[in-house]
Amino acid sequence: MISYLNHDAIDLTLWDECIAQAPNGNVYAWSWYLDIVHPGWDALVEVSDGKYLEVMPITWKEKYGIYYLCQPFFVQQLGVFSTQTLTQERILEFLEAIPKFYLLVQIRLNEGNRFNDLLKGVEFHFNFLLDLSKNYDTLFSQYHENTRRNLKKALNNGLTLVEQVPMATVIDLFRANRGARVTHWGDAEYERLAHLSERAIASSNAFIYGVKSTDNDDVICGALFMMSHHRITFLFSGCDARGKELGAMTFLLDQVIRRYAGKPLVLDFEGSDEVNLARFYQGFGSELVHYSALNFKLFNPFRRKN
Repeated sequence: MISYLNHDAIDLTLWDECIAQAPNGNVYAWSWYLDIVHPGWDALVEVSDGKYLEVMPITWKEKYGIYYLCQPFFVQQLGVFSTQTLTQERILEFLEAIPKFYLLVQIRLNEGNRFNDLLKGVEFHFNFLLDLSKNYDTLFSQYHENTRRNLKKALNNGLTLVEQVPMATVIDLFRANRGARVTHWGDAEYERLAHLSERAIASSNAFIYGVKSTDNDDVICGALFMMSHHRITFLFSGCDARGKELGAMTFLLDQVIRRYAGKPLVLDFEGSDEVNLARFYQGFGSELVHYSALNFKLFNPFRRKN
């Protein structure tokens, strides 16, 4: 039986044990991650013999007396996580167990929440994954021609990799450049991101790399990577105009691939539905993977499309 638990009723130890054992588990689903990105989250839980077998975070908000579900910032995929094989029927049972007082639902599920049928209210998004278990030469041979050309240019520019870059540096790079167009993020969101990186690094679930050029000592590009469930997730990055000109992001990602090549890991580029970013990620030889999202008003029409 699927039970709805308010936040205070969730056993976080049992929750994390479930996420650790779930084949479709990911970094976003750890209790500490959810506590930072969406304090007070609730959950749907299937309990058996004192263990959480299946769970689904419920990330809710309230505005003008209306309760709704939304996707937290810095979280690509949530949905149903299970220690057992998930079927479409089981996923639908969880979705139908979402309380009816949530009048608007806009959340993204995970790659393991697959549907055999086209359902109303279900949309699909793009992600790109690169299997790092092959050696670097093999991985490099799968780079697209434009990526190889940009990497050669970056190497000729004498770029160098910097480890343990402060998260504040990466955030400043983003806010001063691409972030200037991201108007829905304010100080609170960036502070949350900084807290998230600090917590993840302290538990060995993250690392930050930066790039410098030979003409000055400033970091011109930087990125935060999360590590969990045999996956390296490219969570957040910042790059200034100089870094873009010199191909710093191509260089940085290639350095990650070089360092982790031959290990049983996957590099998760974390998107994207945006055409140019998708092309950039595909340039490293990554594979397109779909994941689903729910987007509907006036609760749950989960009916097959005609």
